[in-house]
Amino acid sequence: MAQAQLEALLCRLAQDLAAALLAEPFDLRAGQRVGAELVAAHIASAEGLGRTVEVVHLRLVRDFGLVADDVEDRMARLLAAVATGYARALRDRTLDEQESIRRAAMTAWAEAERALRASEARFRHQATHDPLTGLPNRALFTERLAAAVNSPGRAAERVGLCFLDLDRFKRVNDSYGHQVGDTLLTIVADRFRRDLDGHLVARLGGDAFVVLIENTAGTRDVIAVAEAALAAVHEPALVAGHEVAVTASVGLVERQVAGTSPGELMRAADCTMHWAKSAGGDCWELYDAERHHRQLARQALSAAIPAALERGEFFLDYQPLASLRDGRLIGVEALVRWRHPELGVLRPDSFIDLAEETGLIVPLGGWVLAEACRAAGTWSAGGGPAPFVSVNLAVRQVHRPGLVQEVRALLRHTGLPPERLQLEITESTMMSTAEEPVRALRVLADLGVRIAIDDFGTGYCNLAYLRDLPVTELKVAGEFVAGLRTPDARANERILASLVSLAHALDLTVTAEGVETAGQAERLRAIGCDAGQGWHFGRPEPADRILARLS
Repeated sequence: MAQAQLEALLCRLAQDLAAALLAEPFDLRAGQRVGAELVAAHIASAEGLGRTVEVVHLRLVRDFGLVADDVEDRMARLLAAVATGYARALRDRTLDEQESIRRAAMTAWAEAERALRASEARFRHQATHDPLTGLPNRALFTERLAAAVNSPGRAAERVGLCFLDLDRFKRVNDSYGHQVGDTLLTIVADRFRRDLDGHLVARLGGDAFVVLIENTAGTRDVIAVAEAALAAVHEPALVAGHEVAVTASVGLVERQVAGTSPGELMRAADCTMHWAKSAGGDCWELYDAERHHRQLARQALSAAIPAALERGEFFLDYQPLASLRDGRLIGVEALVRWRHPELGVLRPDSFIDLAEETGLIVPLGGWVLAEACRAAGTWSAGGGPAPFVSVNLAVRQVHRPGLVQEVRALLRHTGLPPERLQLEITESTMMSTAEEPVRALRVLADLGVRIAIDDFGTGYCNLAYLRDLPVTELKVAGEFVAGLRTPDARANERILASLVSLAHALDLTVTAEGVETAGQAERLRAIGCDAGQGWHFGRPEPADRILARLS
């Protein structure tokens, strides 16, 4: 308040007090009102009040000449009333201010609560949803799946999962960039929201999604969801000017809630999705417990191969290769066996594929080659030539650097002549565009090692390659030989005759596999086949029996 305004206020208040001082009846409330006005004018301190009362008193004396004893008494009481009114007004104003502060604090607290709840909601959403697609993430899906499976009273219900993974999605990222890939994922997610409404769809990460189907009526419900998901993915998407088309592999599992767990369901769906991948993708596969158990058994078998090699559980049997001209034993094929401590003796078809898938075929094949060379180096046939030993080489072995050095060292160490070792390779190995494997085989052939193509006729061999590759023998697949016993035997015989004629034109010998009867052997002899292998000439047997036959 300006000085002039303050003076005017004090002058008016002095006049009010002067009038009250002379009024009859005398009323102290006038002084209280003056005190309240002083507070309203923000003269709100004890020092300010004292100074104000002093100024009012002086003006009453000076301007109105009120000095009589009774008037002085009234004035003292009136000024006391001013102080009382002042104190009451100041208290009321303080209470009002405190209430205002309290209300402001309550408002701020309420706003803070709302902000906290909004922040918690945002944090909860961020913690439970995928930032790219906005779909629920693994954490939320796991929570919902656990609730569906573990909630009391739901044991009699059924539940299903669709585990979906985009096929060859890496090619999209590699071809168009990760931004296009991310946009495609959001498009796929939007389609799932549209077409799989009513089911919880979550993105697990990368290009993997999973769908929860609650309270199913059977496998048809999850199959319907899988087909809807596949159709949604199938729609081409236009992203940044590129038309991008992808497919998906879907694994399905559906079962009763009782007796299962979220972890078991997820493992089963994931496993089944990989079955769909192995089938070429763009399809769904339904979980099969027996198939899964067989797969687990295969994995256990694969994991046991290294230790089995160390413990000497593998051994070789040998199957005779006989001349069709005179029946003489000219060679044997080394066939690996596994004397498993729990499963008994296992044939190659039980574990060779596993060894090839895992790369363990290299140490296993190396052991077979070394053992076969060692055994054959001890054989003799009296006055005639000793039989050669034929060993299958896997693709990984042929492509492995150091094959030539390995074979040379084995021949030198065992004393086996090179011409008594035959290496069998598949057509696909021979048709490889890589030059190094072919160069290695040429070096081995120049040493005198025999090179044979196994199961000839079942692959995609370019026959023109046979003219230039270091091959000495073709082993015709048993399917052709088995055809000699069918009603259409004449057609199969003509095919075999053509193969034999082609091989002889290229100076190759021909061995027919799978010869089981004397009739087959006779017909093969008639069309000019050089040698035969099969149960008609002898089943696989240990080396000591081979030695007995030689003697």
